[in-house]
Amino acid sequence: MASGDPADNQPAGYVPPAVWVNQPSGGQFANINRPISGATHEKELPVGKHPLQLYSLGTPNGVKATIMLEELIDKGHAGAEYDAWLINIGQGDQFGSGFVDINPNSKIPALLDRSMNPAVRVFESGSIVFYLAEKFNEFLPAEIHKRAEVMNWLMWQMGAAPFLGGGFGHFYAYAPIKIEYAINRYAMEAKRLLHVLDTQLGKHEYIAGNDYTIADIANFTWFGALITEGYNAQEFLSTQDYTNVHRWYDLIAARPAVKRGRMVNRGQGEPASQLKERHDARDFEVNTEDQVLARGGTRI
Repeated sequence: MASGDPADNQPAGYVPPAVWVNQPSGGQFANINRPISGATHEKELPVGKHPLQLYSLGTPNGVKATIMLEELIDKGHAGAEYDAWLINIGQGDQFGSGFVDINPNSKIPALLDRSMNPAVRVFESGSIVFYLAEKFNEFLPAEIHKRAEVMNWLMWQMGAAPFLGGGFGHFYAYAPIKIEYAINRYAMEAKRLLHVLDTQLGKHEYIAGNDYTIADIANFTWFGALITEGYNAQEFLSTQDYTNVHRWYDLIAARPAVKRGRMVNRGQGEPASQLKERHDARDFEVNTEDQVLARGGTRI
């Protein structure tokens, strides 16, 4: 129960004003956050040779799209070949007019399907994997009970991500000060979500049953990161306790398409794990350290 004394607030004496006014937070990513939408500058997006044009970054949400596309290619769908263009959110690329035309919410990933006229824009990572699953009839069962279960877990992940990223991740790793109440609040939620997932995976090989689906792709990118490297919080959250999640993570991480998808639009880590842009399947074959460095990668 709150004391009611503003002296106990953080910062001490803080009282919410009658009308909120934007104030610089000083936190990481503060320079790209603002309370309005829309473009800040004119900038056309590049277009490659494939019908599917992806504009993204190798974050948990961005990787969903690239894993899905690589999985479809492994299934033999030539129409799933794609160009992946890097959107540098730290530099505000997501506020360029071309990107905002595809995603008015200015968040990655964004997909443009130019295989039809007019082209179809698809934004929000869950919407993209669902769109591609329907377009190519893969990783989404037709039987109504199985399909509903996959969609349950896809939507569950989309609802969980803000608690993991904007909640726990922000206050634990990115906020300019450590706020005990906020960290405890979101650590509790992160662990609850991990327990939900661990319990489900104790009953099934994959999240929605015995088959690998878009529910696995979507959840892998967030929960896989959380138990292995995300926010450097594995000891804090005791992620080793979620043994079923670890078993499932290892199963998904070993898939060749997943390995490739995790490289695309990535600008961090070992040079050989980075493929800032992807325009052809052969790009992976020539991803040597020297070539990555030539494309602007970094040496660790």
